[in-house]
Amino acid sequence: MAEKAQAGTLRRVLRYVKRFRLWLVLTLLLAVVTVALTLYIPILVGRALDAIAGAGNVDFGAVSRILFTVGVSVAVTALAQWVMSLLTNRITYRVVEQIRDQAFARLEVLPVSYLDSHPTGEIVSRMISDTDQFADGLLMGFTQLFTGVLTILGTLLFMLTIHPGITVVVIVLTPLSLFAASFIAKRTYALFQQQAQTRAAQTALINETVSGQRIVQAFSQEQAVLRKFDACNDALQEASLRATFYSSLTNPVTRFINALVYAAVGLTGALAAISGRITVGGLSCFLSYANQYTKPFNEISGVMTELQNALACADRVFQLIEEPAQSPDPEGACVLESAEGAIRFDDVSFSYVPERPLITHCNIDVQPGQRVAIVGPTGCGKTTLINLLMRFYDVSGGAILAEGTDIRQITRESLRAQIGMVLQDTWLRHATVRENIRMGRPDADDEAVIAAAKAAHAHSFIRRLPQGYDTVISDKSGSLSQGQRQLLCIARVMLCLPPVLILDEATSSIDTRTELKIQSAFQQMMQGRTSFIVAHRLSTVQEADLILVMKDGHIIEQGSHAALLEHGGFYAHLYQSQFAG
Repeated sequence: MAEKAQAGTLRRVLRYVKRFRLWLVLTLLLAVVTVALTLYIPILVGRALDAIAGAGNVDFGAVSRILFTVGVSVAVTALAQWVMSLLTNRITYRVVEQIRDQAFARLEVLPVSYLDSHPTGEIVSRMISDTDQFADGLLMGFTQLFTGVLTILGTLLFMLTIHPGITVVVIVLTPLSLFAASFIAKRTYALFQQQAQTRAAQTALINETVSGQRIVQAFSQEQAVLRKFDACNDALQEASLRATFYSSLTNPVTRFINALVYAAVGLTGALAAISGRITVGGLSCFLSYANQYTKPFNEISGVMTELQNALACADRVFQLIEEPAQSPDPEGACVLESAEGAIRFDDVSFSYVPERPLITHCNIDVQPGQRVAIVGPTGCGKTTLINLLMRFYDVSGGAILAEGTDIRQITRESLRAQIGMVLQDTWLRHATVRENIRMGRPDADDEAVIAAAKAAHAHSFIRRLPQGYDTVISDKSGSLSQGQRQLLCIARVMLCLPPVLILDEATSSIDTRTELKIQSAFQQMMQGRTSFIVAHRLSTVQEADLILVMKDGHIIEQGSHAALLEHGGFYAHLYQSQFAG
């Protein structure tokens, strides 16, 4: 099974490499030049030895010419190797660039369900650490595989021309080295795959701990986290040691076999020289070839080890690339433009896990410009309704209609362009304050940005930042409080002013005084716009036109604030529990 996966991964890698076939051919030609000149030098050295072998019979002219030729050959070989390295580097990093581009592009179209079920650190590890490991293995493969194979073939050819009998000894012993390298390589792939998985788990743990360090310290969980990290680190150490140990066996084993080959060549060559079947220079040349012949086996065995690691890492990246994307917009999907805000949930059912239904037979009819509040206990499905409306998830049954059209028949981009969303969890990208506010409307001028910030009551604290609207911030920026980050997210929506608004605990991190101002701004913003307000604090929903009370995935009550209080049901109980006394 592992061998099939490895072969499939290798085929995928070769498909990427094929796109650079011109550079590949040029690299191969340079490898031929490098190997040919490298193998030509021992012949020259053998001729030089024969030119000085006899006592008082040294041909200085011939030696000088040979040394000059050797110098030129070395210079050309060095130049060819330099250019070949440039080309292999370019091929490798272009391939890695394309793979990373595809992995990141896939990340942008993966369904939210995948992102919800996989740790962020594990995904980051695949896109960064695994691609780096893959690049290192591929680079070594390109650099040494071509020259190694050509050197083996070239040295065999040259040795056959010098002395076929000794060459047969080399050929007979060669399979031992190949068998040893293959035997070890087959067993290292699974070990390197385990190492990559453990490394990804460690990266996920580090990412989780760094992002939640305040919580860790607040609950005095430092030692517990350290123990968990130590266990993960020990697992990585064990996996790495096992993978490295078995892969490291390749080099000494093949070196031992190659030493046997060299000794056999030396012995048979010496007997041939004594009997006059080969000259001293020829023997020197043959021994040099025997050494050059065995050396690539060591290099190739090392390359195979690195390739095992590279293919294991590449397999994890390809798994990410091959993850099913979110269902595409159907052919002929309509583009929603200038929506009025009519939304209807028609017998909607949904569950994150098939065996545990969350929302069943939900029916809501929202008229344009209506303000709808969704309230209820934690886990009753309030935010899930919003996820369904935004098509982060698709309904399991029934349909959601926008302007009378099933939203599954509307392009996601046009649907979401008609909806402005402020969540309890804020997100700011690494950019200036101005660029963060402009996120939904990049063409907005500075006056519009400032007006939106003022409407969100963010202008005053923005002016106090070091560079005002040009201050660079990020999602984890320590210079901004959670409430200030939420105000920037509110300003972002106020700049767009789409026809449908979603406020999911939008003021949960804002102080009461500022919240009153924001509520006033929201009232102005919601005029003439369909609005969905998800809230736990019932004081923020009393002005809503329609209040939906949810419990266990069902809408159990609906009506205005006064009507629901008069009804004396679940909503009245919630309200009285918040405002007792």
